[in-house]
Amino acid sequence: MDTTANSDVQKAEELKLKANEAFKANKFSQAIELYSQAIELNSSNAVYWANRAFAHTKLEEYGSAVQDATNAIEIDPRYSKGYYRRGAAYLAMGKFKEALKDFQQVKKICPNDPDASRKLKECEKAVQKIRFEEAISVGDAERRSVADSIDYHVIEVEPQYAGPRIDGEEITLDFVKAMLDEFKKQKCIHKRYAYQIVLKTLELLRSMPSLVDVDVPNGGHFTVCGDVHGQYFDLLNIFALNGLPSEENPYLFNGDFVDRGSFSVEVILTLFAFKCLYPKAMYLARGNHESKSMNKIYGFEGEVRSKLGEKFVELFAELSDIRSIDRFCEPPEEGLMCELLWSDPQPQLGRGPSKRGVALSFGADVTKKFLQENNLDLIVRSHEVKDEGYEIEHDGKLITVFSAPNYCDQMGNKGAFIRFTAPEMKPDIVTFSAVPHPDVKPMAYANNFLRMFQ
Repeated sequence: MDTTANSDVQKAEELKLKANEAFKANKFSQAIELYSQAIELNSSNAVYWANRAFAHTKLEEYGSAVQDATNAIEIDPRYSKGYYRRGAAYLAMGKFKEALKDFQQVKKICPNDPDASRKLKECEKAVQKIRFEEAISVGDAERRSVADSIDYHVIEVEPQYAGPRIDGEEITLDFVKAMLDEFKKQKCIHKRYAYQIVLKTLELLRSMPSLVDVDVPNGGHFTVCGDVHGQYFDLLNIFALNGLPSEENPYLFNGDFVDRGSFSVEVILTLFAFKCLYPKAMYLARGNHESKSMNKIYGFEGEVRSKLGEKFVELFAELSDIRSIDRFCEPPEEGLMCELLWSDPQPQLGRGPSKRGVALSFGADVTKKFLQENNLDLIVRSHEVKDEGYEIEHDGKLITVFSAPNYCDQMGNKGAFIRFTAPEMKPDIVTFSAVPHPDVKPMAYANNFLRMFQ
């Protein structure tokens, strides 16, 4: 090996150590950049690829993680961590059968590793459960609506129940405020009222078109929030900073209300209650986490089961089953609906593969063409954590807003929301930091096998 090559190998190792430190500090984007520099100097080191795969996983860039882990495996087919990282990324994507193959390979390479054995066993259980559910599932034509089978009027409210009550059919602001306080105390409302909120919201959503136009009168304003991801106390902070939803203070929440954060039930019932209270002032756009497949993995299903019971699991799933794009369906793995829910902007022009491994990425030229063809000025989207809570891209024509600060209690990011005032409708971006919450860890209700990889 010549002097230059030796020097590159040494510099690559130094960069890897710096990347490791950035990773430990939860600076995952910085870690990816440093691992990338190390790879440029020495692309034949499987460790660099596997480490970068792990950092991509932390940023939910699972497609990139799979690709990096695959490169590590190609460099060293006996490198167990390559299979491990790829398997973890496949798990996070819900591709359990692919993950199972990788963990079987880890076990084969490291037969005496108890950790590998434990993860393989959990993965096998997940695949068996999926096969069982597939075997007993019924077609859409045979499936009876859960909502149609529920009559909340006949559910008795016990005399000892001391929480907020809904008198009659109308959900009132007093009830909603009392409910918010109850949630702050880590208490839940009675199931009768939870059913009433969810069923009323389902009725409202069924009556709405897939594409909704919102008129903001001159002097009025409109607030757009990004992902909340079950961070209830940060949602309350948004309301403290910007006011509760009302006819004079309308909101759009841009999807991903639930999962990861362990107060997702509180978040969804709060948003739904305001939707019932102010149907024309609370708008809820669906995100990729408003789906059964994501909810099974990332905690919402387990949380609903724990706090409200099995019937509510079926009822919430029906919100993603109500059957255009026919938005009332479970999102497919490809096609227009998938791309609307999963796609991300990219710095390059044109379209490219997604770092998430689902849908695609799009450049500034795609954004420009879309705006021109639809007579629009700006795209506001969410779906990606940003250090400052937002990012302006594509020549100022696209803004990403993310409203879950210190995402998963580890990312250290700010949250943000955007306020538009008519007639100018210029974006006024407000950023905020995370607030304290009860000592319930993120992913507390997620599947065991996924928590093992966090």
